[in-house]
Amino acid sequence: MATGKSPPDASKLDRAIAEDRRARAVREKGYREQALKLYPWVCGRCAREFTHKNLQLLEVHHRDGNHDNNPPDGSNWELLCTYCHEAEHRKLLDSAGRDDGPGGGKDAPATQRPFENLGALLKRKDRDP
Repeated sequence: MATGKSPPDASKLDRAIAEDRRARAVREKGYREQALKLYPWVCGRCAREFTHKNLQLLEVHHRDGNHDNNPPDGSNWELLCTYCHEAEHRKLLDSAGRDDGPGGGKDAPATQRPFENLGALLKRKDRDP
């Protein structure tokens, strides 16, 4: 029974397969693909496990913060879920403005005093009808 479609051109199919293989080879040279081959698909912080379905949520974190430092043994990488990866970078950003820097010394004392005038505000409110 004829479907009305012509058979696919074999040369087009061969070219598509060859292009796909070239693209795959390029991808595999990237540090993300290397890290996914080296490490189990588990978040290094929360231990969430990943499959092919949700693998896009697993990210490579550079331990030293240098995205150009990609040793082939993966010693500068760790796999983190997108949520833990965001939290890790948030910690670095939060500590960047402190004098003691990331990971060093005690926390800087708080400078904001949101309840400093609370007593005066409450007294004033008691007087208002």
